[in-house]
Amino acid sequence: MTWSEVCKSDRFRGRWVALDNVRYAAGSTVPVEAEVFDADEDLAELCSRVRAADRTACAILFCEEATPPMSVRRPAMPSGTVRHLPPRRAMHH
Repeated sequence: MTWSEVCKSDRFRGRWVALDNVRYAAGSTVPVEAEVFDADEDLAELCSRVRAADRTACAILFCEEATPPMSVRRPAMPSGTVRHLPPRRAMHH
């Protein structure tokens, strides 16, 4: 099921959703598709059931809109590149 389909569903909208076998959009934290394992309005209850089922690799997201949330992308850096910070200026009192 796609994340968009999950969010459009009255069954899941407004609830916390535990997802398994998640496939993410390249370079983002937005799920493209996944299997819905469980859902609940109460996050603690959902987490309790996920733990009881020994599902340690689930992603748990809140489904509130018909479209996926905006993703945060990190600037791409070529492999092997080291980012250096400029030296701090000495502070004199």
